[in-house]
Amino acid sequence: MTLSTSGPATPERALSTPALSTPARSTPVPAGTVASGVEFDIDEFGPHFGAEIRGVDVASATDDEVRAIRAALIDYKVIVLRGQDLDDAAHIEFGRRLGDLTTGHPVWNSGDVPAEVYSLDSTDNGFADVWHTDVTFMPRPPMGSILRPVVLPRNGGDTNWADAELAYRSLSEPIRELVDKLSAVHDGSREFGYYLKQRRGGRGNVWDGKEVTDLPPVTHPVVRVHPETGRKSLFVNPGFTSHIEGVSDAESRGILDLLYAHLTKPEHIVRHRWRLGDLVLWDNRNTLHYANRDYGDNRRVMHRITLRGDEPIGPRQP
Repeated sequence: MTLSTSGPATPERALSTPALSTPARSTPVPAGTVASGVEFDIDEFGPHFGAEIRGVDVASATDDEVRAIRAALIDYKVIVLRGQDLDDAAHIEFGRRLGDLTTGHPVWNSGDVPAEVYSLDSTDNGFADVWHTDVTFMPRPPMGSILRPVVLPRNGGDTNWADAELAYRSLSEPIRELVDKLSAVHDGSREFGYYLKQRRGGRGNVWDGKEVTDLPPVTHPVVRVHPETGRKSLFVNPGFTSHIEGVSDAESRGILDLLYAHLTKPEHIVRHRWRLGDLVLWDNRNTLHYANRDYGDNRRVMHRITLRGDEPIGPRQP
């Protein structure tokens, strides 16, 4: 499919600008377009989200192309670009053209890489084989993530993404009304607390201008309103969400189990098989992801940078 960002919008093919509040791509209401004269060859992964953009070299992309890529990210939630010849410096430079960058991770020491890079090395517990949304245990989780492979096993190590916006829309109305009212606690100490205390001596990295010395739990709405589109999505994940506030432990487990089972239904998921030269962007505000750990003792190294986000807002918040 050729997708022009300068022609008239159509319900299925329009790219929305970051500042516009537009309906979901599958909703029969025209969306905004990027008036940049850019055309992309788009291979959609499915009827609802995920797409590969072909024929773009991000290292030499024009400003119009970068704006259109960001618009496509908002529209498709997960974007794959293949054949990209990037090192860490070029990876970071592209990220800066999309938005402000965070440090690579609040607490993890990735070694001899730039501060903006989070290196996930399978030889040093760099696994992501649990459904999660990046860094939701901080007050301002990243807006988005940009990931590229550095070392890949011969096969295996695919990454899956779940569309939390689609999952919210496909809940029954009574359940939507219930979860709209709820908040959940996200706790990074379960995954990174021991590491921060024992391997970093209680001194993590700088996140949002402050050195991370502990990981107190934070509360976010169970349903998040996307700050650029106004659409709702489920904002809980098995990796970092510990419990629902204001209900019993049994009720919390029941609600979260229901939501996790619903989020990860096959019709809510796309899957990517990695090749060297791939670059994948995703919107961290309305997706979860899971990296398959099916490659045995083979090594897998991925480098990720993240775009600075804002504080999640729910439907019942001003």
